[in-house]
Amino acid sequence: MSRLPILAATLLLLGSVPVSAQSQPAQSGPGNNAINSSDHNNSNAPVAGRNSFTEGQAKSKIEAAGYSNVSVLQKDNDGVWRGKADKAGTKTDVSVDFQGNVNPTK
Repeated sequence: MSRLPILAATLLLLGSVPVSAQSQPAQSGPGNNAINSSDHNNSNAPVAGRNSFTEGQAKSKIEAAGYSNVSVLQKDNDGVWRGKADKAGTKTDVSVDFQGNVNPTK
């Protein structure tokens, strides 16, 4: 008894399985708020979430938002980087959330 017909039938069946089950890569843009890649905030308050920014990246985000003399950056329990910085001659508390939103905090 030849196994060739069974092998051929199996390969035909496997070849007809749709490939649509593959995962799609994450896309940034209006539909994905995981990361704010624009220069504008998508939230007026820090959004809690797992933050993958390093301290240096958080500092760079704050500086890119017009702040200087960024200091005492620490990540809190909500995953928000918080520190102090100067803007327009005034020292203020500032934060960076996991989406990249930079906000003055009170």
